Amino acid sequence: MMLSEVTPVPDAALPLEAFKAHLRLGTGFGEGTLQDSVLIGFLRAALAAIEKRSGKALLQREFLWVVSRWRRTDAASLPIAPVVAITAMTLSDAQGNSTALDLDVVRLESDSQQPRLHPQGSCLPHVPSGGRLEIGMTAGFAASWDALSQDLAQAVLMLAAHYYEYRNDTGLHGGCMPFGVVSLVERYRQVRLLLGGGA
Repeated sequence: MMLSEVTPVPDAALPLEAFKAHLRLGTGFGEGTLQDSVLIGFLRAALAAIEKRSGKALLQREFLWVVSRWRRTDAASLPIAPVVAITAMTLSDAQGNSTALDLDVVRLESDSQQPRLHPQGSCLPHVPSGGRLEIGMTAGFAASWDALSQDLAQAVLMLAAHYYEYRNDTGLHGGCMPFGVVSLVERYRQVRLLLGGGA
């Protein structure tokens, strides 16, 4: 099973000006946009790190989940949260012949921690041996940066600033994350108490 991002977050959706203010960079100078591409890079890195740590998509965008077989046929835990909508399902056999499935054959159980896919009938769509089921979905907490919760937005700015401040420090490795960022993100992490229940 594999999850991939179909539509990356566009540069315009990232809080560049808020990040400049957070860093207290000077404004009104001719070189005001000189570092923009660098700052965008740090924002993207921080966003990716926080999404990986939390297992949640912060800004809404399209993802593709490829399933080669189900662990159980009565329900499947989706690999990202929160899922806003299932947008497409395409079933392919071992020879590569593809069929678009009706979205009504499944039902999305929305959950901010562990969304699930349920069959409308007795079982999820059968995936033939050697075949695959591609499931398109829209996932993310907020459609825009301004709609994102303040704690997650602050965590991204803090981590991006940390990356910026220590950009030349080769001694930082192993995915270090400042305590303040960890404390803001921790409540969004899913605590796994039971095994199983996945796709």
